[in-house]
Formats: sequence, C-alpha cells, structure tokens
Amino acid sequence: MTKYVIRRILQMIPVLIGATFLIFAMVFALPGDPTEGKCGERPCSAAYVEKFRAEHNLNDPLVVQYGKYMGKLAKGDLGKNFYDMPVAQDLSSRYLVTTKLAAIAILFEIVIGLVAGVLAGIRKGKFIDNLVMVSTLVAISIPSFVIGSTLQYLLGVRFRWFPVTAANNPTLYDLILPGFVLGSLSIAYVARLMRTNLVENLRADYVRTAISKGLTRQRAIGLHAMRNSLIPVITFLGADFGGLLGGAIITERIFNIRGVGGYIFTGIHNRDGIAVVSAVTMLVLVFLVVNLLIDLLYGLLDPRISHD
Repeated sequence: MTKYVIRRILQMIPVLIGATFLIFAMVFALPGDPTEGKCGERPCSAAYVEKFRAEHNLNDPLVVQYGKYMGKLAKGDLGKNFYDMPVAQDLSSRYLVTTKLAAIAILFEIVIGLVAGVLAGIRKGKFIDNLVMVSTLVAISIPSFVIGSTLQYLLGVRFRWFPVTAANNPTLYDLILPGFVLGSLSIAYVARLMRTNLVENLRADYVRTAISKGLTRQRAIGLHAMRNSLIPVITFLGADFGGLLGGAIITERIFNIRGVGGYIFTGIHNRDGIAVVSAVTMLVLVFLVVNLLIDLLYGLLDPRISHD
C-alpha cells in the first residue's frame, strides 16, 4: 500500500507540471495588455507600463516566467496578482466557500442520486423506475442557469425558504440552495449510473448463486450487487468533486457567491496570469489527491482489488 501511494504521488508531479504549464501558456496567449484599464479611462504612461511589466516579469520569455513561478510554488508561495495582493490570501477564503459548496453538492448527489438509482434499479420497469428515468432526463436537458434562476425565484423570492443570495461569509444554510443547483446535473448522472450498474449486477451469476444458496434477495443486493455497483459511482463522484470546484462559476454568479469560479473568471478577464494559474494549480492538486483517495477506497468496496 505504501509503495503504491508513493508511486502515485510521484506520478502526480509530471501531471501537475504539464497542467500548470498548459494553463500558463493559454492565459498568456490571450490578446490584450494587462495594463489596460489600470489608469482609468486614460492610457497608462510608458514609464508605468514598463515598471509594471518589469515587476511581473512580463518582459521575460514564457518559459522563464513559468520557471520563476514554479520556483516560488515549490517554496509554497503562490505569488502576487497584478494588484500586488498575495494570491494565497485571496484564495484562502474563496476556496473555503467553494469547497463547502461542492461538498453540499456531493452530499445531494449521494443522498438523492444514489437512493433514486437504487430504487430504480431494484424496481426496473416499474413506476418508480420510469419516474426516475424521466426526471433525470429532464434535469439533464435543462441548463443549470435555468434551474438556478427558477429555484432562486421560487424558493428564495416567492416562498422565502432560502436566502436569494449568499452573504460575504455564507453559512451552510446559505449554501443549501446553491449546492443543490450546482449538483443538479450530477444528481441525474449518479442516479442513472447507479441504476444501470445495479440492473447489470442483479443479472450476474454471482447474485443468482447467492440467492440459490439461501441468501435473501435483500441481503444479496446489499452485500453483493450494491457494493459492486458503487465502484463506477465512486469514480464519478471523485472526478465530479474536482469538476464542481472549477465549474461552480455559473452557480456563484447566480447567487452572488465569492468563490473560486468568479476569481478565475475575473483573472482571465484581467489577463492576471499568476492569479489564474495559482487558482487552477490548486484545483489540479485537489483533483489528483481526491482521485488517489478514490483509488484507495476501491479496496474497501471490492477485496479483489489490491494495491500491494
């Protein structure tokens, strides 16, 4: 197990370097000048522009800029944005909010998605199965901003069950509705994935064998079919957590949440390369760590999977 974890951590290093360099190159390839708009409506003076570019190493070749950034990153320094604010200070509060938002979305996916998928799978062809399949198809077909705006009006404005927008330091209650909106599409995918896998496993020989040897159908489903059906779902949830962190921008804009998505959007708009690359670097790290934990979890769900 230890050797496997060490090997996976070593494999993360080139992935992290490649991902950060790709984002770094894409951001700095964007058209426009980072100094635009920093002096109001008037163009900045040549002296200011030269000083700004020198302070942020913008006159250096791309590879040199990237090397200097990675050197600071190796020391735990995410650098400063184009407004001379430490990126780590900006990201700390924003990542906490977005992580809470993504965690609530994952919780909804587990509670609603898994339960709906299990009910549909064990009652294939029945009313509950048809209801789940139609409901998830509708959820997949509707854009998230439509779901978000509709629920914001109905549950926030009309019935006043939830806050319309989140505060600067939102509580978990403030993030319940945004979390559901963020996870709405994934809830449908989890339900369909769980239903499909459970139906296939219920047809497998090992389930029929267990039942023929005296195991009740409920225990055969719980002990065998569900555990094997959960493996693809856990894989999806692990990948989805990283996607939710980076893809929360629409939900954050609808509910006025100061999170990572808005920070990345603003950074791209301002061509603030260090801010964008630092935010994405943290997303990549979270994604890699979560996937490692998911791989280790496989062994608990299926004893046949060994990491030795």
